[in-house]
Amino acid sequence: MWTRGTTQWVFLPRSGIRLADGPSPGKNGAVADTVRSAPDLPGAYLFRDSRGDVLYVGKALSLRRRLSGYLPALEQRDSGRVSPAKVREMAGKARSLEWIVTSSEVEALLLEHNLIKQHLPPYNIRLRDDKSYPYIALTMSEEYPRVVFTRQPHRRGDRYFGPYASAAKVRETLDTLSRIFPFRRCRGVRPGRRSGSPCLQYHIKRCLAPCVGGTSPDEYRQVVEQVAEFLGGRGAHLLRRFEAQMTEASAGHDFERAALYRDRLTALRHVLERQQAKTFSLGTVDVIGFARDERSANAQVFLTRDGLLTDRRSFTLEGVEGTADQEVFERFFGEYYGAALFVPPEIVVPPSVEGLEALGGFLEGLRGQKAVIRHAERGDKRRLQQLAEKNAALALEQARHAGEGASARRLAALERMREVLDLPRLPLRIEGYDVSNLAGEHVVASMVVFEGGVPHSSDYRRFAIRGFKGQDDTAAMREALSRRLRREADSLGDPSQEPGAMASSGPSSGPAYDPSFEAVPDVILVDGGLPQMGVAAAVLAELDLSHTIALVALAKREEVLYLPGRVSPLRLERDDPALLLLQHVRDEAHRFALGFHRARRRVAATESFLDGLPGVGDKRKRALLTHFGSPDAFLRASREELEAVPGLPGKVARDIYNYVHKTG
Repeated sequence: MWTRGTTQWVFLPRSGIRLADGPSPGKNGAVADTVRSAPDLPGAYLFRDSRGDVLYVGKALSLRRRLSGYLPALEQRDSGRVSPAKVREMAGKARSLEWIVTSSEVEALLLEHNLIKQHLPPYNIRLRDDKSYPYIALTMSEEYPRVVFTRQPHRRGDRYFGPYASAAKVRETLDTLSRIFPFRRCRGVRPGRRSGSPCLQYHIKRCLAPCVGGTSPDEYRQVVEQVAEFLGGRGAHLLRRFEAQMTEASAGHDFERAALYRDRLTALRHVLERQQAKTFSLGTVDVIGFARDERSANAQVFLTRDGLLTDRRSFTLEGVEGTADQEVFERFFGEYYGAALFVPPEIVVPPSVEGLEALGGFLEGLRGQKAVIRHAERGDKRRLQQLAEKNAALALEQARHAGEGASARRLAALERMREVLDLPRLPLRIEGYDVSNLAGEHVVASMVVFEGGVPHSSDYRRFAIRGFKGQDDTAAMREALSRRLRREADSLGDPSQEPGAMASSGPSSGPAYDPSFEAVPDVILVDGGLPQMGVAAAVLAELDLSHTIALVALAKREEVLYLPGRVSPLRLERDDPALLLLQHVRDEAHRFALGFHRARRRVAATESFLDGLPGVGDKRKRALLTHFGSPDAFLRASREELEAVPGLPGKVARDIYNYVHKTG
């Protein structure tokens, strides 16, 4: 039995789940037979491929009726209605089917949501960028909480507000909050600076200076609670409270304190007056607009708190081909409110959305919070819902135009590159290489991949260069290219192997298989001039790949191209599409190599001054680095400062101090 919220499901593996295995591609007879035996009951179902990976998760009020719609695609027959391409492709890969019977549609919706989160099936609708938005966090787990920008996973005990549409919006909000509420701005878990004196924020009346005892923990937490009220949309309550405190201070002849509240009151009023659509008939409600086309959908969520339209959030859903509008909306609803930190008491949805009671039950089972889900037929809420739908349609149209324009520009750049490099076909796969080091230390190389003119980051690879000592960029480039291309040469030289497979004489011979090396690049770009071009051409010649892969070097500063067999460099116009694309590849390879090099330097620096300290393991290393911030600050620390490191016992701190000062 599995319990989630107030809902319980009993799984019966023998009678509640049916499996089918083994049919040949395109003739999924066993899966089709399993579909025909499905019960006329609500539940969720999973299609799996030959490896057992989940391809698609769905839910249905009647499993029999819903699954029967897949029979034409599974049997590859004409039913008079053409199945969507996505369904046909998924059905061609399906090798088994499972279903789980539930007692209601609400339970089926909850179960589908959890199965999708668990398996991340490739053929389900995807809510793009739904986990990349920034938040404002109140670190309530600390004695003197901070108000900070974060993208990190939520920590227990802290309070989070968001997600926000952009990082700039979060920073603007934090700046506004600092002018109204005197919370501390220092970064550490403990307030204050190493000098022990209060910072500028205290002197300009924007901090209560908990670092020097200017306030008690309880008084400071009241300020942080006011921040939470403001972020939660209760600005009107704060206005009344500030007015009362200002009046009280003035009546007691504490005019300096009254002036502080007056300034905060003025700043708060200014912020609230800038809010949009002030109409207290709205209350606290989320208003959702929805629009879709053949390839994608967009949902707009307008958030109103205490009658103020406080934020608008836009979400794009991909992979909606052949999926009913109701299912697309339910998928968005589950993704968004499944991760939401706050569920308002009322949610207004588009008039076309059905099953409002089921959505309400789903929300209560998922979040444990009740909410009224309704259509708005008139008034301010209806007008706001229509505005949300208009914004969704405009966002969808804008994304479509942007996508079409970007595709046209990428195609033009690839066509131009084919012309410039005299290639027999479009360079659909471009690999870029760069080397990074510092005075011959921590030498690394990078490989980045562009497919169709866009980065394909899952195929990026990094090389730690170990074949020589010292600084030699050409030798490092030779090693990186040889390690990447030798596998390709072995594969192309053995006709008995399938494309992309590696030559191997046994299970332990040769390097491990790497899927990023499966595809043959059309063009290899090296960062540099004639020396890098020469060594790259030599590697291709040694491996007999010169006629298979085109080669180009792009030199910095001059931004000219060096090509094999050409004495003088090729100069293109600064706005030439081919040059711009090659610069993008070169810059991405440089960024990736530099990031790897810096990471290795950080590891080496950490090992050099923290390894060997008595009583210090990985956890205490991180604590020391987090607390002091740099090796120099650690080495300058006094015994008392070491004893103040959180999580470091006093005896260990004293041993560290004696060890460091004994060895110098």
